[in-house]
Amino acid sequence: QVQLVESGGGLVQPGGSLRLSCAASGRTKSIYAMGWYRQAPGKQRELVAALTNGGITNYIETAEGRFTISRDYAKNTAALQMNSLRPEDTAVYYCNVVTVSYDYWGQGTQVTVSS
Repeated sequence: QVQLVESGGGLVQPGGSLRLSCAASGRTKSIYAMGWYRQAPGKQRELVAALTNGGITNYIETAEGRFTISRDYAKNTAALQMNSLRPEDTAVYYCNVVTVSYDYWGQGTQVTVSS
């Protein structure tokens, strides 16, 4: 199994920045990709950004140019730098890890963008 611990959410004004972090432990050698999803009230969970072991990135269109995902492969961590935040970015953000056999999820961290 893989365990995930997230940190970095909070309240920020529109136009501000936040950095989310995710640390993986356990069977980390089985990890293929790490990423972030989000779920706003009344909406489905959606992929925000993901980064594979091979360096391939995938971003939701609304995050392009504003969010950057990065990984420290040696430490098994992932980070999501979010700039120019908008009220519509408000959601619970979940770290996600993809392995060859299963997906794992963090507990979620709240991001609120409001003035």
